[in-house]
Amino acid sequence: MSSKPEIAQRLASRLKAERTAKGLSLDALAKLSGVSRSMLSQIERGESSPTVASLWNLTRALNVDFAELLDAPDGGNGPILDVVRAENTPVINNKAAKCLIRILSAPDDVGGTEIYDIHFEEGARLDSSAHKSGCVEAVTVLEGTLEITSNDVSESAGVGDTIRYLADRDHAIRAPKKARAILMVKNA
Repeated sequence: MSSKPEIAQRLASRLKAERTAKGLSLDALAKLSGVSRSMLSQIERGESSPTVASLWNLTRALNVDFAELLDAPDGGNGPILDVVRAENTPVINNKAAKCLIRILSAPDDVGGTEIYDIHFEEGARLDSSAHKSGCVEAVTVLEGTLEITSNDVSESAGVGDTIRYLADRDHAIRAPKKARAILMVKNA
């Protein structure tokens, strides 16, 4: 077994495979990426680790996704499609509404089914204008209580409750006290 870390070996072999598959020499990739030929050679041999900036430049020059060079091989598309660690989860801190919104859905899901983890401060009010026709939202309360309003009709929800409502009209979520919920937005 090699003493090189698995990820360094994977990066080295995939980088070389992508370069050769595209018919590029080390010199050509160096010119396209701005990474020196000698550094490219060292990276492909697994003797050096690229900086994030160098790796970014290489992925742009090769027109490959950053993750493609680093993902563990699984013989195809394995059952685990993506892992987003807590510190890398996109967050919207809506101070005016007094809530913190963590975006749980994949970027490709925007406009389809979107999932959010929302932390509400006491007195929070998240007002939304009508979404596109046929849009439905579902809120499941994890902590506290919430009041959901759609088209001037309101309903309260406590821990474990789920409220589904039409979101193709003005709607709002209010938290009289601190609360937390999962919000699913399903666009038609």
